[in-house]
Amino acid sequence: MELKWLKDFVALVEHGSFSKAAESRFVTQPAFSRRIRSLENWLGVSLVDRNQYPTTLTPAGEAFAEQARQLISQIYSVQHQMRDISEARDEIKILSQHALAVSFFPSWMQTLESLTNGALISVETGNLHDSVETFLSGNGDFLLCYSSSSNSGGDPVGRGGDIFSQLQRQDVESLQVGVDELVPVSLADSNGKPLHGIQSDNSLKLLNHPAQSFFGRLLQQRCLSALPEDLRLNVACENALSEALKALVLQGYGMAWLPKSLVSRELETGQFIRLDAPLCSVDLNICLYRLRQSQCNTANQFWRYLQELYNQGDSRVG
Repeated sequence: MELKWLKDFVALVEHGSFSKAAESRFVTQPAFSRRIRSLENWLGVSLVDRNQYPTTLTPAGEAFAEQARQLISQIYSVQHQMRDISEARDEIKILSQHALAVSFFPSWMQTLESLTNGALISVETGNLHDSVETFLSGNGDFLLCYSSSSNSGGDPVGRGGDIFSQLQRQDVESLQVGVDELVPVSLADSNGKPLHGIQSDNSLKLLNHPAQSFFGRLLQQRCLSALPEDLRLNVACENALSEALKALVLQGYGMAWLPKSLVSRELETGQFIRLDAPLCSVDLNICLYRLRQSQCNTANQFWRYLQELYNQGDSRVG
């Protein structure tokens, strides 16, 4: 049994269709269907009548709907109870997007060390959706992530906005701790020119972020949709990890939009070339979120230090 299966089933009950429920859970419909099937296999009963349209629950599914909600609540209740009776941790756990853990966090660590009184700083990386879900479940002290600077504290990009809307709660607060930029880059050729700019046949070889990822949605709205209609995009590879796309750019497989902080050294040395219009860039904020009712005294003290450092006081999301 996996907690995400229970959450998937509750989403199916609430949305009434596999497609809408899968969208709300930020997975593809085939993957979502497999997870519902896994839950059914574990229970040993069918929860959904797949011969009916629209989606209809079986009698067992109807009976299990409320039980699934209760199980989710009980799991989190047990988690909080165990934390209440455990000794206070001298540890700060930060959930971070992959790119920030590589590009931003190492230099930021110098700031953190002076504010944590020797506490262990634990960093757990993941994609944005999983990190937000883990953070809101109370499995981390802080969430470090990008947001679009044109919409502070939120992501206006398609379904990505649903992710950030989860953070717009009274018990969540945030600080802006940095800025970045998503920039189009290519490996330089022997003459110091872009190896993969727009070619003479009006094509562009692209190493892209997946459409369902945060950067993928952001690029589609802000950059790719603004390109000339006659420009042919040749997507050579997709990867959700910016570091992996950077490695492919270094090998000369194509151009990519990458966080400037991740490629600053290559841009300074001339190994990478920043591409010009019509390939635009996107401004980004780097935000740190926390739950107000944290039971970790070390994390609470650390947050107060950060508020003073960034002179933002009590900056509530929303």
